[in-house]
Formats: sequence, C-alpha cells, structure tokens
Amino acid sequence: MSLNPFFLQGSPNEQYLVQDLINEQLKIYGVEVYYLPRKIFKTDNIIREIQSSKFDDVFLMEAYINNYDGYAPDSDIMTKFGLRLKNEISLTISREKYEEFIAPFLEGLSSGIREGLITEYDFADLITRPKEGDLIYFPLGERLFEIKRVESEKPFYQLGTNYVYELSCELYEYENELIDTAIEEVDNTVEDEGYITSLILAGVAATATATATVGTGAISKIFLNNDGSGYTSTPTVTFSDPPSGVGTVTAKAIAITTSRANVQSILRLELTNGGSGYTTAPTITITGGGGTGAAATCAVGSSSVNTITLTNKGKGYSVSPLVTIGGPVTGVSTATGIANLDDDGKVDSVNIINPGVGYTVAPTVTIAGVTTVGFGTFVYNETITGQTTGVTAVVRDFRRDSTTSTIDPTINLRVALNTGKFGAGEVIVGSISSARYVVRSYNTESYDNPYDVNEEIETQADNIIDFTESNPFGSY
Repeated sequence: MSLNPFFLQGSPNEQYLVQDLINEQLKIYGVEVYYLPRKIFKTDNIIREIQSSKFDDVFLMEAYINNYDGYAPDSDIMTKFGLRLKNEISLTISREKYEEFIAPFLEGLSSGIREGLITEYDFADLITRPKEGDLIYFPLGERLFEIKRVESEKPFYQLGTNYVYELSCELYEYENELIDTAIEEVDNTVEDEGYITSLILAGVAATATATATVGTGAISKIFLNNDGSGYTSTPTVTFSDPPSGVGTVTAKAIAITTSRANVQSILRLELTNGGSGYTTAPTITITGGGGTGAAATCAVGSSSVNTITLTNKGKGYSVSPLVTIGGPVTGVSTATGIANLDDDGKVDSVNIINPGVGYTVAPTVTIAGVTTVGFGTFVYNETITGQTTGVTAVVRDFRRDSTTSTIDPTINLRVALNTGKFGAGEVIVGSISSARYVVRSYNTESYDNPYDVNEEIETQADNIIDFTESNPFGSY
C-alpha cells in the first residue's frame, strides 16, 4: 500500500505547519520558564570538568510539563548524610523557539570568543541545542533545575523532522557558581547558598576626644631595666604608695609584651595613672604572667601629666589613631600617649608612655580622626576587592541594622565566592557601586552548607571508636 498521495510526507510546508501547531499548543498548555545558559570560565585539562562557571543571561520561553502528577517518583533519596531531594522534572520546549531565539545569541558570543573579542568565558562545544548543565528556573515551584539529559528525537521524525526538545531536569545543587540574571526571583534562589562570609563594617566615623590632668610629684619617666623572658600572659605591674597626705594617688601601669627571637618578653610599661604626692621614686614590682627577670625603675617630676580621660570614644577606627599632647610652657619634656581600640572600632583608653616634665597647666590632647569613612551601598552580586589583601568576593546581602543603634547602626555585609580571607581593618571597594567601607571584623565560619556534616559524623564516630589509640581494634 502506497502512502497517502495528498501528503508529501516531509515537505517544508507540512513541517512548518506541524511546528506552528506545536508552538501554539505549548503557548496554550505550557508554563513560562527561564532558560539560563552556562558560561564556562575554567575547565580541567584532563577530564574536562567544569571548575568555574556563571549564569548571567536569561531567556523567557514556554515549556510543557510532562510530570502531570508531580515530580518524578523515587526522586527523594535517604543517605547517611541525610535526606536528599532530587525532585526530577521533565519539560518539553519548542525546537524552533530555541534555534531561533537562543542559539543565535550563543553563536554570536562563541564567534566573539574565536575572534578574540571575548576572552572572559567559553561555552560547551554544542550550542545548537540545549546543553546538559544549563539551568531552568521553574516559577511554579520557585526552584532552579539543572538539565541532566536532552532528548532531541522524540517524537521520532514526524514528517521527516523533529519539532521539540525534551529536557530531563534535576533539582539544582549549588556549587558556588555565579548567578546574576538581574531577575530578582531567580537570583534570590541562591542568595543564602554556598559558603557565606559575614563582615561587620565601619560606617559613619567620629573623632575621639580626651582631656589631661597634671599632678605634682607624679611619675615623670619609666625605665625598663630588664625585659625578662618566658611570659605566657600579661604580668601585673604595681607601684609602692606615696607618703600619706592630702591628694596623694598611687601610680598604675600595664605591661605590653612582645616576642623577640621566639622569647616572650616585656616591650614597655604604659601608665594609666601617673599618681601624685611622690617625694621619691616609688618601687616598681612586676609579677605573674609566667615569666621572670623583668625589672623597672622610674623618676618623679615636679609637674607631669598623670591621667588622660576620654570625653568621646569616637567610632569607625580600624587602626590605633595618633595621640598628640601639647608641650609644657617651660619646654622641658613633652608628654606622649597611645590610644587603644575596642572591638567596635572605638577608642577604649589612652595610656601615657612619657608623662613629660614642667607642666604648669593641663595640656590639650588631640586624637587623630578616622582617615577612611564608609559610604555608599553595595549592589547584589557585584565584586568587592580588599585594598590590602587583594581578596575578592561577590556581594550577597548588604544592610544596616538600625535596631542596634539609630546613631551608629551595625553594618552587615554577606559575601560569597571568596578568593581568600579579608583582613580586619582593610578597606573594601565595590566594583559597580564604588561603595567603600572598612572591615571592622569578619566571621569565616558563618557559612551554612546542608551537605557539610563532616564534623557531626566525626563526633558520632568518636563516641564509638577512639581513633587516638594506636590500634583501636586491639593489639596483637
């Protein structure tokens, strides 16, 4: 029996008609999905494994859902690491829509790569059809799916050609790829995925201020005669009391330790109170800290700076600011001090290194202002760069927590895809927003990976077998 003579069994007009009918059915019965082609930065030269990629282009297209009764069965797997949700889905898309709407765009980019116009990324060898590894955003479930298999010959050559692609997709497992499509509902699906580092930034700055007082019979200079050795913690410094009388105050100081040639010793003594009422130099005793051998003496002046009191701690400091103390009228010896910061970037105290000699009135104390003031707003998915370490990362979230303080709110920045560790006190700058802030502190252990349970497994294993033994299974 011969074929129906009224049909040409493969003429272009018949094929166009079938394709148009299929396209119309997809628009009637399908749903709109986003197609995200994968751009490849780097692949392994041996097994061609993709090591770095991104998704920053998106195409809206219609697709028919073949899973009419939900996700594919048996897609949830119970493993020793917990419950793994694969949630497989099958979609049918128009071949004509892909070849005329998506493929020419990818071909243009590939041509730019071959001609040396674009060197940033590459595509897989096959761009004339959907690729395994590309992503589909399924809006009904608000989820990203990764294409695992592409069936291009089903239905099988009706009227001599094929009209659709059937995409077998699996719930996407984030692996630190960059997803930046400028479509909020798509990008937000991975906002909290991967390794997230939390940075606390210094915001609006304020300069610290302080005042000084002068004491008669105060400590005018400290001499560290022996720096000692073996200190594992800060030793205690005590002064003998001045002769009893009105207005006498016992001097106080703290020890600053350092390491020289792998020996922990005392670097200097800093006065927190120079005392008053001394007629002769008091005895200095250095005890504790696990070390021995440290010894110091001091001199007493007629009028020296004995206290420096903070009137405003300031804010926004990343390094200890310079402290300048006005000189005495007599010009004998000018006092010097040093500022100490707390964890919030504020001046916690100002200690006296040299009390000076010859002051008749209290000198002025000037604390240097903050050199870098935070400003601007970081943009989602922009790259930030540490100006000291050179570390880069991608912004995931930026917000000011006004609940902590309306005057000095906590500024939080969450980043991912770090190339290293940021340093506390360094300036970070946004590549798009040009926002600029100082890193006050950071948390490198703030990521949340649902598949990372190594510590839990090790803890449970230690309860069963003691792996610190040379042979936990017995001796022979």
